[in-house]
Amino acid sequence: PPHTGDCMAVYRVVNSWQDGFQGEVTIMNHGSTPFAGWTATWTWPSGQSITQIWNATQNSSGSAVTVSNASWNGTIAPEGTTTFGFLASTTGTNTLPTVSCARR
Repeated sequence: PPHTGDCMAVYRVVNSWQDGFQGEVTIMNHGSTPFAGWTATWTWPSGQSITQIWNATQNSSGSAVTVSNASWNGTIAPEGTTTFGFLASTTGTNTLPTVSCARR
């Protein structure tokens, strides 16, 4: 996906089943200095909701989702990556969101 700045997020569905799925987001540092932390944000387009998350913390308000690094994976070296995963429920079509990220 296209990105601006030095933070890039790649979202993918790992597995899906009726009324739910497993998702994964990889955060990439394309800058020249390490990240001290990161935040990923997106808006669910079609009724999804995170039910469990690992390797990150999340805060949701309606369809808006904000995910931040855990204490152990905030630092990302230049050209390095980290990944977090989650389980989510869905109603209807599981349309993929557009994920943005920012260094902290």
